[in-house]
Amino acid sequence: MLTITDLAKEKLAGFASQAEESDTLVLRVAITGRGANGFQYDLQLISQKDAPEDDVVCEVDGVVVSIAAKSAVHMDGATLDFKESLMGGGFHFDNPNPLWADPTEQAVAEVIESKVNPAVASHGGTVSLVGVDDGQAVISFGGGCQGCGMADVTLKQGIEVMIMDEVEGITGVVDITDHAAGTNPFY
Repeated sequence: MLTITDLAKEKLAGFASQAEESDTLVLRVAITGRGANGFQYDLQLISQKDAPEDDVVCEVDGVVVSIAAKSAVHMDGATLDFKESLMGGGFHFDNPNPLWADPTEQAVAEVIESKVNPAVASHGGTVSLVGVDDGQAVISFGGGCQGCGMADVTLKQGIEVMIMDEVEGITGVVDITDHAAGTNPFY
């Protein structure tokens, strides 16, 4: 399912040795979003007892990996590496899987990239598709749209209309953005 390079295993072992946990630590991997550069990941070393029950657990060359249930389908064939840089480096995934396997999600993502994001870019904003759940497109605002007092109007009169006009089967759009967070919230 997942491959881990020797350098990444070495770095993970180093971080694990610094942890104060007395329990067995596992690498937890979750896909938290998708962007222009591919999947966005959350990597954590957690106690094995803290791993959610529905996670997919596997062992990769002696490293126990707990993959979030919804992320597991997108991790097949992925490789975790550690890339050195002038700034110290970091973990990096090489993932051959398509960002959107579902045709409806793919269609919504295309509308967001071709119509929605150019419209909100003038205000320094971005919109990201999180997924589609029961006919509802789940989105997240970023940039100038996060915390904007007009986000709800933009959502209902702009984004929702564009997506529902273009993608059959979408019955609404849900915003999951934490508008109170960020550097300039007006919400």
